[in-house]
Amino acid sequence: MIKIYHNNRCRKSREGLQTVQASEQPYEVIDYISNPLDATELKEIITVLDIAPIDLVRKNEAIWKSEFKGKELSDQSIIKAMATHPKLIERPIVIHKNKGVIGRPNERILDIL
Repeated sequence: MIKIYHNNRCRKSREGLQTVQASEQPYEVIDYISNPLDATELKEIITVLDIAPIDLVRKNEAIWKSEFKGKELSDQSIIKAMATHPKLIERPIVIHKNKGVIGRPNERILDIL
């Protein structure tokens, strides 16, 4: 089953959801803003995406700029920041059959469907 980590307030995330829906495959939407991910879940996603934790951070978010920008942070600290402030997580994230992508640009989602 396809999983999409989604923020409905984000246009790019809504576009990603439309791409997943158009695939006509079973999917699950995870609203990570209403139901924040814990550090373990974030680590699992980062492993599937095969990226560094910092690559999952939205660095233009106000909370990142005011609280974290310019600081030396461990991977664990970055994961904790995302767990505490879900808005910091890039979106959408689509995972299918142990492969995953950040759906920016949206066409990247097609690579794993």
